Amino acid sequence: MLKKLLFLLFALVALCSCEKPYVGEADDISEPNGNLRISVYQLEQTPFSAVSRTPASEVCTRLNFAVYQTDGSKLKQINQQLGDAAFGTASFLLEEGTYRLVIVAHSSNGNPTMTPIEKIQFTNAQGYSDTFLYSEVITISSEPQSLSPTLNRITALCRFSITDDFPAEVKKMRFYYTGGSGAFDATTGYGNVASKQDVKFDVVSGKKSFDLYSYPYKNTEGTLHLTVTALDAAENTFVERTFDVAITRNKISHFSGTFFNGGGSQSTDVSVDVNAAWAGENYMTY
Repeated sequence: MLKKLLFLLFALVALCSCEKPYVGEADDISEPNGNLRISVYQLEQTPFSAVSRTPASEVCTRLNFAVYQTDGSKLKQINQQLGDAAFGTASFLLEEGTYRLVIVAHSSNGNPTMTPIEKIQFTNAQGYSDTFLYSEVITISSEPQSLSPTLNRITALCRFSITDDFPAEVKKMRFYYTGGSGAFDATTGYGNVASKQDVKFDVVSGKKSFDLYSYPYKNTEGTLHLTVTALDAAENTFVERTFDVAITRNKISHFSGTFFNGGGSQSTDVSVDVNAAWAGENYMTY
């Protein structure tokens, strides 16, 4: 009888000492003694004719690290904000095996939804920003390893500029656009949701350009169907116009012209010619 009691006691102790399974919740702190150590020092940027590499802290305000099983299910996640002591470095404690490591760098007002891996998604409330991605299959062995990955830009930028003066009544500019995506597949870097993106900017003295970010939908190129509305203090429509703007991932589409002359609702379609001499920028007028 005593032997049976001792056996049950040892079995209970062993069961309680087993590691609890990870349930997939995000954690902002790296795991002590992690065997996968990551240091993000640079992001690749090619907005102009030459490739440059820039420290992450100069480009983004948030970093999201996630480890996925080979079937795409998320295993672990670490979120960081600029100002955190460990910003740009993270470590995971993983069993031996094969995983996919995904790192997203951005400056949105919140962290994206990162489940499932095929739909990393931001919202209109969070806002859209320049976004960089690292997504690779990694193998964890018995020896710890360190990575210093370079993240690549996956966004396209439409820089909408107004060359005439703002009427005194206009207090905000609203940009509603479709044709791009507010979500992307982390295994490909392509946008994969036909999103309705909607952002507003306060009109401030001296600011006449507005940056609109999107992930081209299922490709490296696309067309934004853009409705631009000037709003008064009560958010009533003062002037509204529509445009079509060609976009390309990792390139800036400069789109400028007189917006208020003539007033009223207008619809304008713009035919865009790409000048290959500008490797990263296209200039258009409306």
